[in-house]
Amino acid sequence: MEAVLDYLKNNRERFVRELCDYVRFPSVSAQPQHRTDLVKCAEWLVNHCRGIGLETTLYPTAGHPVVVAKTPRKAGKKKPHFMVYGHYDVQPPEPLELWKTPPFEPRIEGTSLFARGSSDNKGQNLAHLKAVEAYLKTGTELPCDLTFVIEGEEEVGSKHLAQFLQQHRKELDVESVVVSDTGMPSKKFPALTYALRGILAVEVRLDGPSRDLHSGIYGGTVDNPAMALCQLIGKLRDKNGRVAVPGFYDDVEKLSAYERKEFKRIPMSEGEYKKLMGVSKLFGEKGFTPFEQRAARPTVEINGLTSGYQGDGSKTIVPAWARAKLTFRLVPNQNPTKVRAAIFKQLKKLCPPTVRMTITAGHGGEPYIVSPTSPLAKAALKTLKEAFRREPILIREGGSIPIVTQFKKILGADTLLLGLALPDDNAHSPNEKFDLDCFEKGILMSTHLWQELPKAVSAS
Repeated sequence: MEAVLDYLKNNRERFVRELCDYVRFPSVSAQPQHRTDLVKCAEWLVNHCRGIGLETTLYPTAGHPVVVAKTPRKAGKKKPHFMVYGHYDVQPPEPLELWKTPPFEPRIEGTSLFARGSSDNKGQNLAHLKAVEAYLKTGTELPCDLTFVIEGEEEVGSKHLAQFLQQHRKELDVESVVVSDTGMPSKKFPALTYALRGILAVEVRLDGPSRDLHSGIYGGTVDNPAMALCQLIGKLRDKNGRVAVPGFYDDVEKLSAYERKEFKRIPMSEGEYKKLMGVSKLFGEKGFTPFEQRAARPTVEINGLTSGYQGDGSKTIVPAWARAKLTFRLVPNQNPTKVRAAIFKQLKKLCPPTVRMTITAGHGGEPYIVSPTSPLAKAALKTLKEAFRREPILIREGGSIPIVTQFKKILGADTLLLGLALPDDNAHSPNEKFDLDCFEKGILMSTHLWQELPKAVSAS
Protein backbone atom coordinates (compact mmCIF):
# COMPACT_ATOMS: atom_id res chain seq x y z
CA MET A 1 0.00 0.00 0.00
CA GLU A 2 2.95 2.35 0.52
CA ALA A 3 3.50 2.68 -3.23
CA VAL A 4 -0.20 3.47 -3.71
CA LEU A 5 -0.19 6.17 -1.03
CA ASP A 6 3.02 7.71 -2.41
CA TYR A 7 1.44 7.81 -5.87
CA LEU A 8 -1.53 9.72 -4.49
CA LYS A 9 0.71 12.31 -2.85
CA ASN A 10 2.89 12.78 -5.92
CA ASN A 11 -0.06 13.25 -8.29
CA ARG A 12 -2.35 15.39 -6.15
CA GLU A 13 -2.08 18.54 -8.29
CA ARG A 14 -2.61 16.63 -11.52
CA PHE A 15 -5.77 15.06 -10.14
CA VAL A 16 -7.18 18.55 -9.54
CA ARG A 17 -6.26 19.65 -13.07
CA GLU A 18 -8.04 16.62 -14.48
CA LEU A 19 -11.13 17.39 -12.42
CA CYS A 20 -11.07 20.89 -13.90
CA ASP A 21 -10.98 19.35 -17.39
CA TYR A 22 -13.94 17.11 -16.48
CA VAL A 23 -16.19 19.93 -15.23
CA ARG A 24 -15.58 22.09 -18.32
CA PHE A 25 -18.04 19.95 -20.28
CA PRO A 26 -21.55 21.51 -20.10
CA SER A 27 -23.11 18.06 -19.83
CA VAL A 28 -26.64 19.22 -18.95
CA SER A 29 -28.93 16.23 -19.54
CA ALA A 30 -32.17 18.20 -19.14
CA GLN A 31 -31.44 20.54 -22.07
CA PRO A 32 -31.54 19.08 -25.61
CA GLN A 33 -29.02 21.63 -26.93
CA HIS A 34 -26.32 19.94 -24.81
CA ARG A 35 -26.73 16.45 -26.26
CA THR A 36 -23.42 16.73 -28.15
CA ASP A 37 -21.70 18.00 -25.00
CA LEU A 38 -22.87 14.91 -23.13
CA VAL A 39 -21.39 12.63 -25.80
CA LYS A 40 -18.10 14.56 -25.72
CA CYS A 41 -17.99 14.32 -21.93
CA ALA A 42 -18.64 10.57 -22.06
CA GLU A 43 -15.89 10.16 -24.66
CA TRP A 44 -13.47 12.14 -22.47
CA LEU A 45 -14.34 9.82 -19.60
CA VAL A 46 -13.75 6.74 -21.77
CA ASN A 47 -10.30 7.99 -22.79
CA HIS A 48 -9.48 8.91 -19.21
CA CYS A 49 -10.45 5.46 -17.91
CA ARG A 50 -8.42 3.75 -20.62
CA GLY A 51 -5.44 5.92 -19.71
CA ILE A 52 -5.74 4.73 -16.13
CA GLY A 53 -5.59 1.13 -17.29
CA LEU A 54 -9.28 0.19 -17.15
CA GLU A 55 -10.97 -1.87 -19.85
CA THR A 56 -13.57 0.64 -20.98
CA THR A 57 -16.61 0.58 -23.26
CA LEU A 58 -19.05 3.32 -24.26
CA TYR A 59 -22.56 1.87 -24.50
CA PRO A 60 -25.18 3.87 -26.42
CA THR A 61 -28.73 4.02 -25.05
CA ALA A 62 -31.93 5.59 -26.31
CA GLY A 63 -30.80 8.60 -24.30
CA HIS A 64 -27.25 9.46 -23.26
CA PRO A 65 -24.45 6.85 -23.30
CA VAL A 66 -23.24 4.78 -20.35
CA VAL A 67 -19.54 4.41 -19.60
CA VAL A 68 -18.46 1.01 -18.24
CA ALA A 69 -14.86 0.60 -17.04
CA LYS A 70 -13.44 -2.59 -15.52
CA THR A 71 -10.24 -3.44 -13.73
CA PRO A 72 -8.24 -6.05 -15.67
CA ARG A 73 -9.24 -9.61 -14.73
CA LYS A 74 -6.84 -12.52 -14.38
CA ALA A 75 -8.10 -15.72 -15.94
CA GLY A 76 -9.04 -18.38 -13.41
CA LYS A 77 -8.73 -16.06 -10.41
CA LYS A 78 -12.09 -15.19 -8.86
CA LYS A 79 -12.21 -12.21 -6.54
CA PRO A 80 -15.05 -10.38 -4.80
CA HIS A 81 -16.67 -8.06 -7.33
CA PHE A 82 -17.92 -4.55 -6.56
CA MET A 83 -19.52 -1.86 -8.68
CA VAL A 84 -18.92 1.89 -8.43
CA TYR A 85 -21.75 4.04 -9.77
CA GLY A 86 -21.63 7.71 -10.74
CA HIS A 87 -23.00 10.16 -13.28
CA TYR A 88 -21.37 12.63 -15.63
CA ASP A 89 -24.52 14.65 -16.39
CA VAL A 90 -25.20 17.83 -14.44
CA GLN A 91 -28.07 20.12 -13.53
CA PRO A 92 -28.90 23.20 -15.65
CA PRO A 93 -26.76 26.14 -14.46
CA GLU A 94 -29.54 28.75 -14.64
CA PRO A 95 -29.99 31.41 -13.33
CA LEU A 96 -26.65 32.36 -14.85
CA GLU A 97 -26.64 35.90 -13.43
CA LEU A 98 -26.22 34.51 -9.91
CA TRP A 99 -22.91 32.80 -10.70
CA LYS A 100 -19.82 34.75 -9.65
CA THR A 101 -17.91 33.20 -12.56
CA PRO A 102 -19.17 31.20 -15.58
CA PRO A 103 -20.49 27.79 -14.43
CA PHE A 104 -18.32 25.71 -16.79
CA GLU A 105 -15.11 27.66 -16.28
CA PRO A 106 -13.64 26.12 -13.09
CA ARG A 107 -12.40 28.54 -10.46
CA ILE A 108 -10.36 27.58 -7.40
CA GLU A 109 -10.73 29.75 -4.34
CA GLY A 110 -9.04 28.50 -1.19
CA THR A 111 -9.83 24.79 -0.98
CA SER A 112 -12.98 25.09 -3.10
CA LEU A 113 -13.39 24.32 -6.79
CA PHE A 114 -16.35 26.23 -8.20
CA ALA A 115 -18.11 24.81 -11.28
CA ARG A 116 -21.38 23.13 -12.18
CA GLY A 117 -20.98 19.40 -11.58
CA SER A 118 -17.89 19.74 -9.39
CA SER A 119 -19.67 18.19 -6.39
CA ASP A 120 -22.67 16.62 -8.12
CA ASN A 121 -21.22 14.31 -9.27
CA LYS A 122 -18.00 14.63 -11.26
CA GLY A 123 -15.66 15.29 -8.35
CA GLN A 124 -17.09 12.44 -6.33
CA ASN A 125 -16.95 9.79 -9.06
CA LEU A 126 -13.49 10.92 -10.19
CA ALA A 127 -12.19 10.36 -6.64
CA HIS A 128 -12.88 6.63 -7.00
CA LEU A 129 -11.21 6.51 -10.41
CA LYS A 130 -8.08 8.17 -9.04
CA ALA A 131 -7.86 5.63 -6.21
CA VAL A 132 -7.96 2.74 -8.66
CA GLU A 133 -5.43 4.52 -10.90
CA ALA A 134 -2.98 4.49 -7.99
CA TYR A 135 -3.28 0.71 -7.74
CA LEU A 136 -2.95 0.07 -11.46
CA LYS A 137 -0.09 2.49 -12.13
CA THR A 138 2.01 1.16 -9.26
CA GLY A 139 1.37 -2.49 -10.12
CA THR A 140 -0.29 -3.06 -6.74
CA GLU A 141 -2.78 -5.90 -6.89
CA LEU A 142 -6.37 -5.10 -5.98
CA PRO A 143 -7.97 -7.72 -3.71
CA CYS A 144 -11.23 -7.34 -5.64
CA ASP A 145 -12.58 -6.79 -9.14
CA LEU A 146 -14.21 -3.42 -9.83
CA THR A 147 -16.65 -2.25 -12.47
CA PHE A 148 -17.42 1.44 -12.87
CA VAL A 149 -20.82 2.35 -14.32
CA ILE A 150 -21.05 6.09 -15.01
CA GLU A 151 -24.24 7.28 -16.70
CA GLY A 152 -25.46 10.50 -18.29
CA GLU A 153 -29.09 10.63 -17.20
CA GLU A 154 -29.15 10.70 -13.40
CA GLU A 155 -30.36 14.29 -13.30
CA VAL A 156 -33.37 13.38 -15.47
CA GLY A 157 -34.36 10.21 -13.63
CA SER A 158 -31.92 7.59 -15.03
CA LYS A 159 -34.47 6.85 -17.76
CA HIS A 160 -32.55 4.08 -19.51
CA LEU A 161 -30.21 2.69 -16.87
CA ALA A 162 -32.60 0.05 -15.50
CA GLN A 163 -32.85 -1.48 -18.97
CA PHE A 164 -29.06 -1.36 -19.27
CA LEU A 165 -28.71 -3.17 -15.93
CA GLN A 166 -31.12 -5.88 -17.07
CA GLN A 167 -29.15 -6.38 -20.28
CA HIS A 168 -25.82 -6.61 -18.44
CA ARG A 169 -26.98 -8.36 -15.30
CA LYS A 170 -24.59 -11.30 -15.63
CA GLU A 171 -21.46 -9.19 -15.91
CA LEU A 172 -22.71 -6.99 -13.05
CA ASP A 173 -22.96 -9.85 -10.57
CA VAL A 174 -21.55 -7.85 -7.65
CA GLU A 175 -21.36 -8.10 -3.89
CA SER A 176 -22.31 -4.47 -3.38
CA VAL A 177 -22.51 -1.10 -5.10
CA VAL A 178 -20.55 1.93 -3.92
CA VAL A 179 -21.98 5.38 -4.62
CA SER A 180 -20.52 8.76 -3.70
CA ASP A 181 -23.35 11.12 -4.60
CA THR A 182 -24.50 12.21 -1.16
CA GLY A 183 -22.92 14.34 1.54
CA MET A 184 -21.48 14.67 5.02
CA PRO A 185 -22.33 17.21 7.74
CA SER A 186 -18.78 18.61 7.78
CA LYS A 187 -15.16 17.61 7.16
CA LYS A 188 -14.98 16.70 10.84
CA PHE A 189 -17.92 14.31 10.50
CA PRO A 190 -17.63 11.95 7.53
CA ALA A 191 -20.79 9.91 7.09
CA LEU A 192 -22.32 6.72 5.77
CA THR A 193 -25.81 7.36 4.43
CA TYR A 194 -28.05 4.36 5.12
CA ALA A 195 -31.39 5.70 3.86
CA LEU A 196 -32.69 7.93 1.07
CA ARG A 197 -36.08 9.47 0.53
CA GLY A 198 -38.05 8.55 -2.55
CA ILE A 199 -39.77 11.02 -4.83
CA LEU A 200 -42.99 11.54 -6.78
CA ALA A 201 -43.27 14.39 -9.27
CA VAL A 202 -46.69 15.72 -10.29
CA GLU A 203 -47.78 18.56 -12.56
CA VAL A 204 -51.20 20.11 -12.03
CA ARG A 205 -52.86 22.36 -14.61
CA LEU A 206 -56.12 24.24 -14.23
CA ASP A 207 -57.89 25.68 -17.29
CA GLY A 208 -60.59 28.30 -17.00
CA PRO A 209 -61.82 30.67 -19.73
CA SER A 210 -61.00 29.95 -23.36
CA ARG A 211 -58.60 32.93 -23.46
CA ASP A 212 -57.07 35.56 -21.18
CA LEU A 213 -59.84 37.98 -20.17
CA HIS A 214 -59.85 41.68 -19.25
CA SER A 215 -59.95 41.55 -15.45
CA GLY A 216 -61.87 44.81 -15.17
CA ILE A 217 -64.63 43.81 -17.58
CA TYR A 218 -64.93 40.10 -16.76
CA GLY A 219 -63.24 39.68 -13.37
CA GLY A 220 -65.63 38.52 -10.69
CA THR A 221 -67.82 36.51 -13.07
CA VAL A 222 -65.43 33.62 -13.81
CA ASP A 223 -63.02 31.79 -11.54
CA ASN A 224 -59.38 32.80 -11.87
CA PRO A 225 -57.33 29.61 -12.55
CA ALA A 226 -54.26 31.07 -10.85
CA MET A 227 -56.24 31.90 -7.72
CA ALA A 228 -57.99 28.53 -7.76
CA LEU A 229 -54.66 26.71 -8.13
CA CYS A 230 -53.09 28.60 -5.23
CA GLN A 231 -56.07 27.83 -3.02
CA LEU A 232 -55.99 24.17 -4.07
CA ILE A 233 -52.31 23.49 -3.48
CA GLY A 234 -52.43 25.51 -0.25
CA LYS A 235 -54.69 22.77 1.12
CA LEU A 236 -52.06 20.07 0.53
CA ARG A 237 -50.16 21.03 3.70
CA ASP A 238 -51.60 21.72 7.14
CA LYS A 239 -50.46 24.24 9.74
CA ASN A 240 -48.31 21.61 11.47
CA GLY A 241 -46.28 20.95 8.32
CA ARG A 242 -47.90 17.60 7.52
CA VAL A 243 -49.02 16.56 4.05
CA ALA A 244 -52.82 16.86 4.03
CA VAL A 245 -53.62 13.83 1.88
CA PRO A 246 -55.73 11.07 3.45
CA GLY A 247 -53.75 7.84 3.74
CA PHE A 248 -50.42 9.52 2.99
CA TYR A 249 -48.82 8.50 6.31
CA ASP A 250 -50.36 5.01 6.58
CA ASP A 251 -47.10 3.12 5.93
CA VAL A 252 -44.56 5.57 7.38
CA GLU A 253 -42.38 3.77 9.91
CA LYS A 254 -41.60 5.38 13.24
CA LEU A 255 -38.00 6.50 13.76
CA SER A 256 -36.22 4.29 16.28
CA ALA A 257 -34.61 5.66 19.43
CA TYR A 258 -31.21 4.64 17.98
CA GLU A 259 -31.84 6.64 14.80
CA ARG A 260 -32.98 9.72 16.69
CA LYS A 261 -29.83 9.47 18.81
CA GLU A 262 -27.71 9.40 15.63
CA PHE A 263 -29.50 12.49 14.32
CA LYS A 264 -28.47 14.36 17.48
CA ARG A 265 -24.81 13.73 16.60
CA ILE A 266 -25.07 15.93 13.50
CA PRO A 267 -22.70 18.80 14.29
CA MET A 268 -24.88 21.77 13.42
CA SER A 269 -27.10 23.89 15.62
CA GLU A 270 -30.49 25.16 14.55
CA GLY A 271 -29.02 28.65 14.39
CA GLU A 272 -26.23 27.49 12.07
CA TYR A 273 -28.77 25.68 9.92
CA LYS A 274 -30.90 28.84 9.61
CA LYS A 275 -27.83 30.81 8.59
CA LEU A 276 -26.92 28.19 5.98
CA MET A 277 -30.46 28.36 4.55
CA GLY A 278 -30.58 32.16 4.69
CA VAL A 279 -33.82 32.30 6.70
CA SER A 280 -34.78 33.92 9.99
CA LYS A 281 -37.16 31.13 11.03
CA LEU A 282 -37.51 27.47 10.09
CA PHE A 283 -40.71 25.64 9.21
CA GLY A 284 -41.31 21.90 9.24
CA GLU A 285 -43.38 19.07 10.62
CA LYS A 286 -43.95 19.54 14.34
CA GLY A 287 -42.41 17.01 16.69
CA PHE A 288 -39.21 16.55 14.68
CA THR A 289 -35.85 18.29 14.55
CA PRO A 290 -34.81 20.09 11.33
CA PHE A 291 -32.42 17.25 10.52
CA GLU A 292 -35.13 14.63 10.97
CA GLN A 293 -37.52 16.75 8.88
CA ARG A 294 -35.10 17.10 5.98
CA ALA A 295 -34.00 13.46 5.85
CA ALA A 296 -36.51 11.14 7.49
CA ARG A 297 -39.97 12.67 7.07
CA PRO A 298 -42.15 12.91 3.93
CA THR A 299 -42.92 16.31 2.40
CA VAL A 300 -44.73 18.17 -0.34
CA GLU A 301 -43.04 21.04 -2.17
CA ILE A 302 -44.05 23.43 -4.93
CA ASN A 303 -41.17 23.48 -7.42
CA GLY A 304 -42.70 25.91 -9.90
CA LEU A 305 -45.79 28.09 -10.48
CA THR A 306 -46.72 29.50 -13.88
CA SER A 307 -49.68 31.60 -14.95
CA GLY A 308 -50.65 34.92 -16.45
CA TYR A 309 -48.42 37.81 -17.39
CA GLN A 310 -44.76 37.68 -16.30
CA GLY A 311 -43.27 40.74 -18.00
CA ASP A 312 -42.46 44.22 -16.70
CA GLY A 313 -45.29 46.39 -15.50
CA SER A 314 -48.86 45.16 -15.20
CA LYS A 315 -51.33 43.50 -17.52
CA THR A 316 -54.81 43.32 -16.04
CA ILE A 317 -56.08 39.88 -17.01
CA VAL A 318 -57.82 36.82 -15.71
CA PRO A 319 -55.39 34.19 -17.07
CA ALA A 320 -56.80 31.31 -19.08
CA TRP A 321 -54.73 28.71 -17.24
CA ALA A 322 -52.37 28.06 -14.35
CA ARG A 323 -49.83 25.30 -13.75
CA ALA A 324 -47.87 24.02 -10.76
CA LYS A 325 -45.02 21.53 -10.54
CA LEU A 326 -45.02 19.56 -7.29
CA THR A 327 -42.78 16.93 -5.74
CA PHE A 328 -43.54 14.67 -2.81
CA ARG A 329 -40.61 13.15 -0.92
CA LEU A 330 -41.28 9.69 0.45
CA VAL A 331 -39.62 7.76 3.27
CA PRO A 332 -38.87 4.03 3.62
CA ASN A 333 -41.93 1.76 3.57
CA GLN A 334 -44.08 4.22 1.60
CA ASN A 335 -45.25 2.68 -1.68
CA PRO A 336 -45.03 5.23 -4.52
CA THR A 337 -47.92 3.68 -6.48
CA LYS A 338 -50.22 3.70 -3.47
CA VAL A 339 -49.22 7.23 -2.48
CA ARG A 340 -49.65 8.55 -6.04
CA ALA A 341 -53.21 7.21 -6.14
CA ALA A 342 -54.00 8.95 -2.84
CA ILE A 343 -52.53 12.24 -4.10
CA PHE A 344 -54.48 12.14 -7.37
CA LYS A 345 -57.71 11.35 -5.50
CA GLN A 346 -57.21 14.32 -3.15
CA LEU A 347 -56.34 16.72 -5.97
CA LYS A 348 -59.51 15.79 -7.84
CA LYS A 349 -61.54 16.19 -4.65
CA LEU A 350 -60.10 19.68 -4.03
CA CYS A 351 -60.61 20.91 -7.61
CA PRO A 352 -63.56 23.35 -7.85
CA PRO A 353 -66.13 22.82 -10.65
CA THR A 354 -65.32 26.26 -12.09
CA VAL A 355 -62.07 25.03 -13.70
CA ARG A 356 -60.85 21.94 -15.56
CA MET A 357 -57.98 19.96 -14.05
CA THR A 358 -55.24 18.00 -15.81
CA ILE A 359 -52.84 15.93 -13.68
CA THR A 360 -49.62 14.63 -15.19
CA ALA A 361 -47.42 12.16 -13.33
CA GLY A 362 -43.72 12.94 -13.57
CA HIS A 363 -40.66 10.94 -12.60
CA GLY A 364 -40.60 8.89 -9.43
CA GLY A 365 -38.35 6.77 -7.28
CA GLU A 366 -38.76 4.52 -4.29
CA PRO A 367 -37.25 5.31 -0.90
CA TYR A 368 -34.24 3.22 0.11
CA ILE A 369 -32.87 1.87 3.36
CA VAL A 370 -30.05 -0.59 4.16
CA SER A 371 -28.74 -1.99 7.42
CA PRO A 372 -26.12 0.37 8.90
CA THR A 373 -24.66 -2.47 10.99
CA SER A 374 -23.89 -5.02 8.25
CA PRO A 375 -20.27 -6.21 7.75
CA LEU A 376 -19.99 -4.12 4.56
CA ALA A 377 -21.32 -1.01 6.33
CA LYS A 378 -18.86 -1.51 9.19
CA ALA A 379 -16.01 -1.86 6.68
CA ALA A 380 -17.08 1.38 4.98
CA LEU A 381 -17.20 3.21 8.32
CA LYS A 382 -13.68 1.97 9.08
CA THR A 383 -12.32 3.38 5.82
CA LEU A 384 -14.00 6.74 6.42
CA LYS A 385 -12.29 6.93 9.80
CA GLU A 386 -8.90 6.04 8.27
CA ALA A 387 -9.19 8.68 5.55
CA PHE A 388 -10.68 11.57 7.52
CA ARG A 389 -9.09 10.77 10.90
CA ARG A 390 -12.50 11.38 12.45
CA GLU A 391 -15.21 9.17 13.91
CA PRO A 392 -17.85 8.81 11.17
CA ILE A 393 -21.58 9.07 11.77
CA LEU A 394 -24.66 7.41 10.29
CA ILE A 395 -27.15 9.64 8.50
CA ARG A 396 -30.26 9.57 6.35
CA GLU A 397 -30.30 11.74 3.24
CA GLY A 398 -33.28 13.82 2.20
CA GLY A 399 -32.51 13.63 -1.51
CA SER A 400 -33.33 10.79 -3.84
CA ILE A 401 -31.17 8.48 -5.96
CA PRO A 402 -33.89 6.34 -7.57
CA ILE A 403 -31.46 3.99 -9.28
CA VAL A 404 -30.24 2.46 -5.98
CA THR A 405 -33.55 0.62 -5.61
CA GLN A 406 -32.96 -0.81 -9.10
CA PHE A 407 -29.53 -2.03 -8.02
CA LYS A 408 -31.31 -4.01 -5.31
CA LYS A 409 -34.14 -5.30 -7.51
CA ILE A 410 -32.13 -6.12 -10.64
CA LEU A 411 -28.67 -6.96 -9.29
CA GLY A 412 -29.66 -8.06 -5.79
CA ALA A 413 -26.98 -5.76 -4.38
CA ASP A 414 -27.15 -3.29 -1.51
CA THR A 415 -25.59 0.14 -1.94
CA LEU A 416 -23.03 1.84 0.28
CA LEU A 417 -23.57 5.61 0.09
CA LEU A 418 -20.29 7.34 0.94
CA GLY A 419 -20.88 10.98 0.12
CA LEU A 420 -18.11 13.56 -0.11
CA ALA A 421 -20.21 16.73 -0.52
CA LEU A 422 -20.55 19.42 2.15
CA PRO A 423 -23.81 21.18 3.09
CA ASP A 424 -22.69 24.45 1.45
CA ASP A 425 -21.58 22.88 -1.85
CA ASN A 426 -24.68 24.34 -3.57
CA ALA A 427 -25.66 21.25 -5.52
CA HIS A 428 -28.40 22.22 -8.04
CA SER A 429 -27.79 25.90 -7.19
CA PRO A 430 -25.62 28.70 -8.57
CA ASN A 431 -21.97 28.70 -7.48
CA GLU A 432 -21.77 24.95 -6.97
CA LYS A 433 -18.43 23.94 -5.48
CA PHE A 434 -16.47 20.92 -4.30
CA ASP A 435 -14.02 21.02 -1.42
CA LEU A 436 -10.64 19.79 -2.61
CA ASP A 437 -9.84 18.45 0.86
CA CYS A 438 -12.89 16.21 0.51
CA PHE A 439 -11.68 15.23 -2.96
CA GLU A 440 -8.27 14.23 -1.59
CA LYS A 441 -9.67 12.39 1.43
CA GLY A 442 -12.29 10.75 -0.77
CA ILE A 443 -9.53 9.31 -2.95
CA LEU A 444 -7.79 8.04 0.18
CA MET A 445 -11.06 6.57 1.51
CA SER A 446 -11.62 4.74 -1.78
CA THR A 447 -8.05 3.43 -1.70
CA HIS A 448 -8.65 1.80 1.72
CA LEU A 449 -12.15 0.68 0.79
CA TRP A 450 -10.92 -1.89 -1.71
CA GLN A 451 -8.81 -3.46 1.03
CA GLU A 452 -11.63 -3.64 3.58
CA LEU A 453 -14.71 -4.62 1.58
CA PRO A 454 -13.27 -7.98 0.38
CA LYS A 455 -12.46 -8.85 4.01
CA ALA A 456 -16.08 -8.10 4.97
CA VAL A 457 -17.33 -10.38 2.20
CA SER A 458 -15.06 -13.19 3.35
CA ALA A 459 -16.15 -12.78 6.98
CA SER A 460 -19.88 -12.78 6.23
